[in-house]
Amino acid sequence: MNEPNQMLYDLLPAIHRLRDAEKSNELKAYLQVFEEQISILQENIDQLYDDQFIETCEEWVVPYIGDLIGYKPLHNIQSKQVSLRLSQRAEVANTLAYRRRKGTALVLEQLARDVTGWPARVVEFFQTLASTQYMNHVRSHNHYATSMRDWASLQTIDTAFDSNAHTADVRHIDIDKGRHNIKNIGLFLWRLQSYSLSKSPLLPVEPGHYYFSPLQHDIALYNRPVAELDITHIAEQMNVPHAIQQRSMHADKGLFYGDGKSVQLYDGFNVGTGDFDAVAVADVEICCLANTEGDWINDPDGSSIAIDPESGRLALGPDRIADDPLLWADFHYGFSANMGSGEYERSTEFGVNLGVENFASVDHTQTIQSGLTAISGEGVVEISDSSRYQETPIISVSADASIQIRAANQHRPFVLLEDEWLINGADNSTVILDGLLIAGADIRVPATDNGLEVLHLRHCTLVPGLNLDTNGDPINAASPSIIIESANVKLIIDRCIIGAVHSDEGAEIVVQDSIIDANDREQVAYAALDGESPGAPLHITNSTVIGKLHTRIMRLASNCIFDAQLAPADGWISPVQAQRKQQGCVRFSYVPRTARLPRRYRCQPEFAINQTILRQEAAAGEAGLSSAQKADISTRLSRKIKPVYSSGEYDEPAYCQLAQSCAIEIRQGADDESEMGAFHDLYQPQRETNLKLRLREYLRFGLEAGIFYET
Repeated sequence: MNEPNQMLYDLLPAIHRLRDAEKSNELKAYLQVFEEQISILQENIDQLYDDQFIETCEEWVVPYIGDLIGYKPLHNIQSKQVSLRLSQRAEVANTLAYRRRKGTALVLEQLARDVTGWPARVVEFFQTLASTQYMNHVRSHNHYATSMRDWASLQTIDTAFDSNAHTADVRHIDIDKGRHNIKNIGLFLWRLQSYSLSKSPLLPVEPGHYYFSPLQHDIALYNRPVAELDITHIAEQMNVPHAIQQRSMHADKGLFYGDGKSVQLYDGFNVGTGDFDAVAVADVEICCLANTEGDWINDPDGSSIAIDPESGRLALGPDRIADDPLLWADFHYGFSANMGSGEYERSTEFGVNLGVENFASVDHTQTIQSGLTAISGEGVVEISDSSRYQETPIISVSADASIQIRAANQHRPFVLLEDEWLINGADNSTVILDGLLIAGADIRVPATDNGLEVLHLRHCTLVPGLNLDTNGDPINAASPSIIIESANVKLIIDRCIIGAVHSDEGAEIVVQDSIIDANDREQVAYAALDGESPGAPLHITNSTVIGKLHTRIMRLASNCIFDAQLAPADGWISPVQAQRKQQGCVRFSYVPRTARLPRRYRCQPEFAINQTILRQEAAAGEAGLSSAQKADISTRLSRKIKPVYSSGEYDEPAYCQLAQSCAIEIRQGADDESEMGAFHDLYQPQRETNLKLRLREYLRFGLEAGIFYET
């Protein structure tokens, strides 16, 4: 395409251009108006050509191209999280190839990946059935009894990679009951992702003993999945995100350790070149470093470095301890979504920098405070690595200005506060914290001499309980993460993981796609400064709140989970309550039955209880239901319909992920039939439904398929 402001003007004879230059380029300015429109028209023509091909067409064209080959569209999934937006482009592009291999395990596995966006593996269960061998067709790999010496085979039992022989199971696989039968196909999916942490500094908890986690607690190391480049390849363990096992890493260190692999250590940094010195694979050994009580065991000898991938621990040999080395590490950990701090794509949300003179970049050789000093009350401080910053920066914003402290794209710096982080600003000022992992103390917005208007937390993690001990338990479980004393502040919490929030009732708080965790259902997650009175008016969507909540006004609560209960001898009237019930709305959310909130629309378990009572009363006719029968229905459904998590602990990979055993009223109870809570935008029910619809088309006659979640 021709560049604008040149095409038409350059076509003019030179004499006209010379005369136009003598008259201040009036003709050139006039033609610029036409040239801009011509450029737009040319771009549109070019795009019309691109729209003829599935690889280059606009997203809206994909269904039309699919219609030409008889492609049946599925639920359209467009998540707010860019990396999780699922396009039907890949499936349309490969539809003809899929149909040629229709019914094969290869196509079913590729189809599962394209439709759900999750790593997948297909298992034909007839291959693992225990059977009498036919001597003319001996299957040497299929032993009826598993060898107790074969550790590789034993550690895969009941997983997607299980190759051991099993007796037949005649229950139906499509209702998640049976597995091993001749007609059964299993599709195993991994919902957890593997997230990287690069050049993370390691600090000893005692001489020679380190944790990979910046918070210095046990954490499972995950492998970095290797992409499959060919449809003819069935996924293996290295192709899916999973926790690394000690025996597997010990058997083949080079598969997991090294540059671009799952784990890499560095024992030096060259200030001049900015390069890190990598530790050779020959200097690394793999072993168990923790016993069942959590004590350190099996310290290495000489100058070796021992790694325990299952506990995320590292130990040095006595020769290296004597050298007192500085250590950094690249490794991977597991989590469900792009929420909280993490090395994932966030650049589209950065916006425009406030000018070169108001932009400061800092790294591990500097401090955040030095960046704040450089921008003088207005601008952007960008942290360009995933290092550790042990300080308490002083923030003071100029009037009508903003300060943004952000992690550079695909970095996750750790800010360990030495004291309470006070945020102050002049009138109409804004502070944005983006992409930071914060621990050690709370964030406070004082009321005295503070004109701060907006505090915006985006993609941040404020560790619930302020910090963790070596066992992964919160150090100050009841302490809030954020304290808003100023009545003039608007707090925005966007895709964050934080602890409790205490605020002045005059403030305003907006929460979206986040987790507020008080570490216990009976603790206070949201209230006023005293921890009991009503806190600021609240607008909350697609979020999970663990702990009691008391707000002045619940302006809107949509697709949320309020997981709270009263403690014995509790002074609260209700675990979730709003002072003004005549204002606001709560919709498509889970709230305890005793909650005191404004009008509710299709909230669980209340909605399910009312619907069940109505159906049974209609069936009973004039007799109706007695009060005792209604009370029994209410009690039974209240016990059944409640949040159940894969893990409720912050230090676990499946933190706050709804378990498959959770009631369907919650897992599919949002306004768009997605799940309630913080992971609403993953659209997990729609992904599963899409896969089931495709299986009807591609599964061979007589076969049955079951969907199993490995994580």
